[in-house]
Amino acid sequence: MKIGIVRERRPNENRVAATPDTIKKFVGLGLEVHVESGAGIGASITDAGFANAGATVENGPEKVLGQADIVLKVQKPIGPGAPVKGEADEVAMMKDGATLACLMEPYRDRALFEALAARNISCYAMELVPRISRAQSMDVLSSQSNLAGYKAVIEAGAAFGRAFPMMMTAAGTVPPAKCLVMGAGVAGLQAIATARRLGAVVSATDVRPAAKEQVESLGASFVAVEDEEFKQAETAGGYAKEMSPAYREKQAALIAETIPKQDIVICTALIPGRPAPVLVSAEMVKAMKPGSVIVDLAVEQGGNCPLSKLGKVVEEHGVVIIGHANMPSRVAIDASALYAKNLLNFVSPLIAEGGTALSVDMEDEIVKGTLVTNASEIVHDSVHAIPEAAGKPKRAATKAAAD
Repeated sequence: MKIGIVRERRPNENRVAATPDTIKKFVGLGLEVHVESGAGIGASITDAGFANAGATVENGPEKVLGQADIVLKVQKPIGPGAPVKGEADEVAMMKDGATLACLMEPYRDRALFEALAARNISCYAMELVPRISRAQSMDVLSSQSNLAGYKAVIEAGAAFGRAFPMMMTAAGTVPPAKCLVMGAGVAGLQAIATARRLGAVVSATDVRPAAKEQVESLGASFVAVEDEEFKQAETAGGYAKEMSPAYREKQAALIAETIPKQDIVICTALIPGRPAPVLVSAEMVKAMKPGSVIVDLAVEQGGNCPLSKLGKVVEEHGVVIIGHANMPSRVAIDASALYAKNLLNFVSPLIAEGGTALSVDMEDEIVKGTLVTNASEIVHDSVHAIPEAAGKPKRAATKAAAD
């Protein structure tokens, strides 16, 4: 069987779905690996690096996709429902009956899934990997969110006009920066740890009760309205539940009191399948000190701050608001290495001995959780829930935190 790796063509994407290390592993399983020339350039991996690992380097995506039995990508393929201006339809290039594994955004772009099913392509959405012990090494959301949380603090530090740690000098004392992290999932916890390592005084907020202990274990203080609703604000899967209007009002009042005291705010809160909740209102931004910084990691889902702009750094009321798209891609070397290893760990159990065929257990919890299209059928509830003419939903004014 042949595995195909192509250059990612979506804007702001520098990652690649394989590295020389994972290619060696695939070759060891008996697979042929074909890589498009230039696929690794954004992650500082040369064509020679891929070739030396045992891959065949091809010019252009057509030959790679046309012969690949398994296609590994970072972002979903370009195709109906998910076009990119000036780029060709990757779904049309793919071999009929192929298998695809990548980040698929399964809650949108129904036309893309219909196009995959029409080509009998079995598609696995990597963001749907269940959070069970056996799947931890496949969890792309965790690996990428970890780097996003780190990079968010680094970006904030670059825009912040002061130092992070307290410094005592003969000329006087420099006070430590104060940093609030909103959402204590994987990205938030890494942001807390990074800001603490840089010397900031850190606090964090989340609606999940389990987050309190995690936040405090990293040396940060926890900010939340801890009432009876708070104690039950977590799903069985570890994600935040949508909170009642009464709770949201109380929590907003607490955050409104807290934010003006902060120098840096890192926003990481997301609700799977829904627009990002508004956590930092325009009024809160206006109350912040001039020179303060907000980093909105949720900007691609609408943003936790309504003033953030996707792909831009703006200044409002003297506050710098960073809305970089695809934060993990800004750490592309490490992000690619981790993502490629996630894919290797996911795909390897699906390969029959000798690498001559796929051997998929359709009853396996991981397979059932991630399989979106199976040959000519759409099989996942997340896609069935997308309206036939799905538009962008309005932003939900809810408060929740996840990765």
